[in-house]
Amino acid sequence: MQQEFLIAARPDLQKARTEWLKALGGERRLSVLTVEAYERDTRQFLQFLTGHCGGPPGLADVAELRPADLRAFLASRRAAGAGARTLGRGLAGIRSFLRFLERRGLVNAAAASALRAPRVPRSLPKPLTAADARKVVSAPAQLAEEPWIAARNAAVLTLLYGSGLRIAEALALTGGDVPAGEQPTLRITGKGGKTRLTPVLPVASQAIAEYRRLCPYHLAADTPLFRGARGGALQPAIIQREMKRMRSALNLPDTATPHALRHSFATHLLARGGDLRAIQELLGHASVSTTQVYTAVDTARLMEIYDAAHPRA
Repeated sequence: MQQEFLIAARPDLQKARTEWLKALGGERRLSVLTVEAYERDTRQFLQFLTGHCGGPPGLADVAELRPADLRAFLASRRAAGAGARTLGRGLAGIRSFLRFLERRGLVNAAAASALRAPRVPRSLPKPLTAADARKVVSAPAQLAEEPWIAARNAAVLTLLYGSGLRIAEALALTGGDVPAGEQPTLRITGKGGKTRLTPVLPVASQAIAEYRRLCPYHLAADTPLFRGARGGALQPAIIQREMKRMRSALNLPDTATPHALRHSFATHLLARGGDLRAIQELLGHASVSTTQVYTAVDTARLMEIYDAAHPRA
């Protein structure tokens, strides 16, 4: 349930913003986290406009916005410590809101469209090596004292690495999504409600079967597959905490996180000659440009090996 906040805006603008937020989650089917981020960003923008305009803004004030007003907002956020990525997302939320109003004939969104988003420094994903990834997903490597919890952790981590799932996608699986025995594919609902098919390796099927065998709770078809110690749905923080413990026990880098297993899935497939478009589909990326970042990771890794091994490097 979305938390209610006091919004610094006139009733007409508040009403329009509420309708926009509902449309984001309904018609456009954006993820809950994206809608929450856009809500927060536009709330901060309206708070800024309250001081900038000398009072709570209404639709008439938004209709008169110029690029200079938006630049002033970004400058205030940067002064408060916001980075380029945060500013870019904030501008994207404001553009979405203004375009929503423009489609209803309430404002002109040209000011937001004319403004260029701050340049975001490019950062490469940090996958694990194949050897380290195998250590992480190995059942004997799990540190939990309860055998069923160790089996559960191994099954979750094997899905992240073997199928390239996001942790939220793995933990959203129900008992009916992964029938007992061999299961060649999973139907995953990812970001924005998009669905995709992803393969399940035999080793992952075996890990899930072992977890099912040991789990003390009844895993009905319509209930969460992965359970916490008290039987409720397993929370991401539990797996993240276990990965932190494993980093110490296995002498892994700080970048060894559950999401790094998804990066490892993509990078290792690419290194073995996997097709970029196929990897895009497996990851559930909307654009191949998002997947292309892994080509840079592979090149960077090759250069590290070259520098370390070549006698004249």
